[in-house]
Amino acid sequence: MKRLIFFSNTILKDLALLILRAGAGLMMATHGWAKLSNFSSNLQNFADPIGLGPAVSLQLVIFAEFFCALFLAIGFLTRVSLVPLIIAMLVAAFVAHAGDPFGDKELSLMYLTVFVSLFLLGPGAYSLDAQIRKKNRY
Repeated sequence: MKRLIFFSNTILKDLALLILRAGAGLMMATHGWAKLSNFSSNLQNFADPIGLGPAVSLQLVIFAEFFCALFLAIGFLTRVSLVPLIIAMLVAAFVAHAGDPFGDKELSLMYLTVFVSLFLLGPGAYSLDAQIRKKNRY
């Protein structure tokens, strides 16, 4: 019984990281794709929460939510890709939705929690980063 409860296996941890990384990345990419595919209409009513202008703000969010999220999903430059995603979620939760009730901030805070956890844990063995690292060993 003890073995069942306290079972730990590196393969399972790497599989869990793959599921978390790919799931969060692909779900976030849908948010970025919606902004990218409706760029013109989004540009007219997109907020400028950090004072860079609505066009630049929208482009930065699309870069983070679509391109960095896809890199995260495949595990390519994982920690580098997570930095824009973490910044985007911080701005979404604490600047863009600062005055909103918790329910409106909840999704960005959930993504923020996942992204910070992945940043600390790394991509795991089932990622392009791991394959690149393995290939460069002599």
